[in-house]
Amino acid sequence: PQAYADTMMAEQTAKGAPDSQELRDAVREELVRREILFQAAKKKGIDKQAEVQTQIELARQAVVLRAYLQDFVNTNQVTDADVKKAYDDMKARLGDTEYKVSHILVEDEAKAKALIAKIEAGDKFEDVAKAESTDPGSKERGGDLGWSSPGMYVPAFSEAMTSLKKGEMTKTPVQSNFGWHIIRVEDTRKLDAPEFDKIAPQIKQRLQSQKLEEHITALRQAAKVE
Repeated sequence: PQAYADTMMAEQTAKGAPDSQELRDAVREELVRREILFQAAKKKGIDKQAEVQTQIELARQAVVLRAYLQDFVNTNQVTDADVKKAYDDMKARLGDTEYKVSHILVEDEAKAKALIAKIEAGDKFEDVAKAESTDPGSKERGGDLGWSSPGMYVPAFSEAMTSLKKGEMTKTPVQSNFGWHIIRVEDTRKLDAPEFDKIAPQIKQRLQSQKLEEHITALRQAAKVE
């Protein structure tokens, strides 16, 4: 059928192949080759085999599923206003200051207080972190977490961090769901958010994926699975 050729042409041009007579001839030859093989397979009853029938049904399901998801995307587009709001929310979370911060993480408050006392008595923060911190990601770097914005951390951590000036350390341990932190701000710098036009496409793609995932989740919750 011509529809077969039209579909294959559309697939090839979507991949960047130019529409040409050469491509059309190649598509025609491929369809002829497939049909010859398909007829040979039917003569042997291959298409009637249970395993093949299952694979055919799975392939059919996949095609319908892709078409359904594309239809959902087409009818539930993310608007420019949605993208701008997400961008503004991101800027608000990031704030206008970036922090270079180090921390020591331990399991209980008493130990954290004892370590603070040691550091205030003259022990180097980095040495204490290497010896005592339970955070494997920063322990070997002397507690160094690198540069990041407050929005990257849990609220208790970010609130304590933003209350410190350059070179200051928390006087009391800070509790989070990870344990007890001793936090020191090494440096600060102005944070310039990326320009809207440069990241708008990524934001739109992320929002579209979220919208689709929420739809799938809603269908899953409403489904009766036996």
